[in-house]
Amino acid sequence: MEKKIVNNYGSFDIVMAKGKGSTMWDVNGKKYIDFIAGIGVNCLGHNYKPLVKAVASQAKREIHISNYYFSDIGLDFAENLLMVTGFERGYFGNSGAEANEAAIKLARKYGQLNGGAKRKTIVTLESSFHGRTLATLTATGQDKFHPDSFAPYPEGFKTIKANDFDALKGAFDDTTAALFIECIQGEGGVNLISPEWAQAAAKAAREAGAIVMADEVQTGIGRTGTFLASDALGFEPEVVTLAKGIAGGVPMGACLFRGKAADVFVAGDHQSTFAGNPLACAAGLVVLDTVSDKAFLDRVNYAGDYIRGQISSWNLPIVKDVRGKGLMIGTQIVPEIKPFDIEVRCLEKGLCTTTAGADVVRFLPPLNISDKEIEEGLKIYKSVLEEFSK
Repeated sequence: MEKKIVNNYGSFDIVMAKGKGSTMWDVNGKKYIDFIAGIGVNCLGHNYKPLVKAVASQAKREIHISNYYFSDIGLDFAENLLMVTGFERGYFGNSGAEANEAAIKLARKYGQLNGGAKRKTIVTLESSFHGRTLATLTATGQDKFHPDSFAPYPEGFKTIKANDFDALKGAFDDTTAALFIECIQGEGGVNLISPEWAQAAAKAAREAGAIVMADEVQTGIGRTGTFLASDALGFEPEVVTLAKGIAGGVPMGACLFRGKAADVFVAGDHQSTFAGNPLACAAGLVVLDTVSDKAFLDRVNYAGDYIRGQISSWNLPIVKDVRGKGLMIGTQIVPEIKPFDIEVRCLEKGLCTTTAGADVVRFLPPLNISDKEIEEGLKIYKSVLEEFSK
């Protein structure tokens, strides 16, 4: 397979054939409990009937029309998304990196309009991850994502340490265009951001004349138990980026604006051929209608608390910490054990997991995962952790 498809992902030698709920089967009929959900993308699992019906129905009407025109389904989705999130305007794209690129461009233009050429710096956090384009890689606060092979990198980014109040002293000045916060650092290790620190950082940035932006590519759309993770942190960003679960598996991203950021972009500033694709918007409406429901979000919180509580109750010596919010969960493993080895063994036994940072096994299951699938997955996970604890 690697000879036909460039294996940038280090993919496992497994070919998936179908899925239902939070369960998948490969071409050989082997069953897997899905605790990844396409890295948080399949927020309603596999073969979710209302989503399948909406996509099939929209495909019969129109799949793509270009942004020379508006689509009825696109306008419906935009109106509902803005209503649920409390933002004023939005831009649709196709991925998280593209949404973050839009945010970066908006921040740079905002800086130019509100301070001139010197106001161009975007402040991000150490251990953050913002994407794989050159700009979003540079914004990412992890040196391992900055190899010399891709240099030179764009200028105008700097990082500060999350949850460190001393790091806020002198962090922002009249050269700062924006503060860009990843609400929970997913790739960095499922690291939680303190609400008190986030609010203090946002205040300091705004006092310096900057806007505040939230990267919710992974944490948004109910993943952490509120529709937006920034709602729980309470720092009210002027810009928020979304992707992954926004359309339940159909490629889509969004960058939403309000307040000082609402009127920055004008015609021609940022465009994309596939942005706001009617097919993705039809899928997005189903996700939005489902995930914005309070009872649904309460279940996300319950399921996440249950999974973290079960792992903690095992009292296994290789587990240093269990953390997360909602159904974004990380198990920190002792240094002697590689999380990737645990991922491999879980896969062999029929459980799909992934890793984060240097020492964390990460779960991002579908938000509607059933109790039965949770128990099946945890049974496998416990047996693997017990193997590595011997």
